[in-house]
Amino acid sequence: MLRSIIALVFLCSGVCHAATILVFGDSLSAGFGLRTQDEAWASLLQKRLSTAGYRYTVVNASVSGETSAGGRTRLPAALSQHKPAIVILELGANDGLRGLPLKPMQENLGEMVRMAKKAGAKVVVVGMRLPPNYGPDYTEKFRSSFADIAKAEGTALVPFLLEGFAQTNEYFQADGLHPTAAAQPRVLDNIWPALKPLLKR
Repeated sequence: MLRSIIALVFLCSGVCHAATILVFGDSLSAGFGLRTQDEAWASLLQKRLSTAGYRYTVVNASVSGETSAGGRTRLPAALSQHKPAIVILELGANDGLRGLPLKPMQENLGEMVRMAKKAGAKVVVVGMRLPPNYGPDYTEKFRSSFADIAKAEGTALVPFLLEGFAQTNEYFQADGLHPTAAAQPRVLDNIWPALKPLLKR
């Protein structure tokens, strides 16, 4: 019995105390249209962390089609269940694509950041941009919303999830919106500079 307890303690020292990174987003993070979840950037993040010697467990709680209002409703339960050390907040794209008013989106994102911080998590706010056909005023206010929230709340910021390949057709599925499997490492590379300073070994 004593030997079993010692073995369990040793095991937990490497596994049971791994902190959680909660990926909380929409279809861009949920792996929409990919053959398997192993291809999605959140899964690639888990592999990169393990390879680099970081003891974190990545939980992907992203939901395709999610809006900021839906995320605000879901987040308290996710925080309670997973008790994350870090939350990667990737929401707002569907608000923009639907042309929803920006003030409620900003309020929802800001409240989610505050919820996560109150729960003891550090936050990475992930920015998005819209096609120009939504008009210059709306697209610019949408783009700046994420930086404004990150600055106001003192969080890390990914300026644009699709930076560096948003205009490259071959990196997108037939719908022109969702990145292909080949683009997922590039998505992760955009996330990593904001996330890495928050990690602990």
